[in-house]
Amino acid sequence: MISIIIPALNEENYLPRLLGSLEKQNLKDYEIILADAGSKDRTIEIAKKYGCKVVPGGLPAKGRNEGAKAARGDLFLFLDSDLVLPEGFLDVFLQEFKKKNLDIASTDLDFLTDKKIYKIAAFLCNIYYRCTQRILPHISQCILVKKEFHNRIGGFDEEIKLSEDFAYIKKMCKIAKFGHISKIKFYSSARRFEKDGLINTFLKYLLAHIYIAFFGPIKSDIFKYRFNHYSKSKKNNFL
Repeated sequence: MISIIIPALNEENYLPRLLGSLEKQNLKDYEIILADAGSKDRTIEIAKKYGCKVVPGGLPAKGRNEGAKAARGDLFLFLDSDLVLPEGFLDVFLQEFKKKNLDIASTDLDFLTDKKIYKIAAFLCNIYYRCTQRILPHISQCILVKKEFHNRIGGFDEEIKLSEDFAYIKKMCKIAKFGHISKIKFYSSARRFEKDGLINTFLKYLLAHIYIAFFGPIKSDIFKYRFNHYSKSKKNNFL
């Protein structure tokens, strides 16, 4: 069974799209765990309506870890709350995961917008992720991992303020086999870029990775990460 783990905070505008897309999957052998960081809107109500198990969360690292503790599956699928999965996504992801004998994996991405600039950004990201998967692997919004390996590295480092997924995969690849699966893709809202700008967001994460390379994990608020900063919906974020 796959345990789908979603950290969330005030996501009433995005969560229904993700949970609705999960309902349409052919693969049904899964559970959904929502790790809530103290939502004040209808997030928990929506999660329960879709049959999710709700546990207390926090920032993404803590939310993922708390969800993993409550999970019954031998595979964890960590998803951001503003994603949409196309029909058949889980089937193909699991098939390729097993076929390649992987321990942890991610997939291509696309954005839920028709704006060409974001389509170009997604294309370039996917090329980069594919080319660097053996020398500098990246994961972020959609992570499939075996429970055994998640537990062996102690989960996500909850002291890290930004790019905790980068530290996670770096540590994971010392003991596990990683692969980037390009046969499928998930769809993400463009809200981070709509809010802060494409160039500003890109530069922020570029500088963050440079900081990590020279100084190690980001455990201070130097980059001002705010978990619920993007929770308000914009209609043009969706197809």
